[in-house]
Amino acid sequence: MNTVSANDKPGSRREFLSSAAVTLAAAALPAASATAQPAAPAAGAAALTGQAHWTVKHVDGQNVRLFMWRKPSPGGGVRRGTIVFVHGSSVSSTPVFDLQLPGHPESSTMDWFARLGYDTWCFDCEGYGRSDKSRAVNADVSCGADDLAAVSEYIMKATGGAKLLVYGSSSGALRAALFAQRHPERVARLALDALVWTGEGSPTLAERRKRLDAYRANNRRPIDRAMIRSIFTRDHPGTSDLTVVDAFADAVLALDTSVPTGTYLDMSANLPVCDPEKIKVPTLIMRGEYDGIASFRDLANFFERLPNADKQFIVMPGIAHTSTRSKNFALVYHLLDGYFSQPAPVYMGG
Repeated sequence: MNTVSANDKPGSRREFLSSAAVTLAAAALPAASATAQPAAPAAGAAALTGQAHWTVKHVDGQNVRLFMWRKPSPGGGVRRGTIVFVHGSSVSSTPVFDLQLPGHPESSTMDWFARLGYDTWCFDCEGYGRSDKSRAVNADVSCGADDLAAVSEYIMKATGGAKLLVYGSSSGALRAALFAQRHPERVARLALDALVWTGEGSPTLAERRKRLDAYRANNRRPIDRAMIRSIFTRDHPGTSDLTVVDAFADAVLALDTSVPTGTYLDMSANLPVCDPEKIKVPTLIMRGEYDGIASFRDLANFFERLPNADKQFIVMPGIAHTSTRSKNFALVYHLLDGYFSQPAPVYMGG
């Protein structure tokens, strides 16, 4: 497995881009010591207790209610910070990050990371799940970044004001990236999974562009079980356990049978929607080996332009678009914990 230094200089761009499978091994990211890091939860581990929270986003003279869900660390051990998980285009937050499935402790990302010592939060963007759906808007990426701004303000007040660890997947990565661009003072570390920048070389987005007229004509699009399953099978069948996906689909459809079109429209016609040169916080780019949403080159170009030398670009083997629901979820969790828990650099040059 090839490795690339997180501090590669722009002058090495040609060598960086020519590598067929540039990967940072999981071992390259510092993990917590054995004495500090709790073991992964056993298959019979009980779910942690969640707490519902609400905040308001003020926009165009209206108050938009946003739902948040918190799973704090159960107590004791090392406290590792506060994670905010940001969902993608076709699903609300709790099915993605707090799915409860007996015999599958990994199904709740929030439980897993809470047991590692993190205070974990997720939220529904406007137009999704339990959040407000009353405005006639398509809830695009910028709208989602505004949601995260309102949510982050609430969470920081509730948790003592420390900067946040932010993870976003797919269009959630775009929302998180744009939020970090606008509010770097609120972000300790940023993890962008299944990101796309310009859309160059993306087979998934090429297919979506065929439906641009429908996205432009409607603020919402229907979702069903077949559509949800396709998220896990369209790039490389076999990367996810489809019995878990069926339970996931049940949870998604219990909250929504349609979702906003804005992020699909943005990703099909309006890229780029964020500027890597203005994202100045420490950043982790996570790309599944088989992800069809963005080419390796597209993300390599994005990574090169990130100005903070405290950055990592990781290609995750055997993973397609949805990493936390993949058979290789343990690798994903290790990489994310490693980046979020690593010590800040003592010296960054000058």
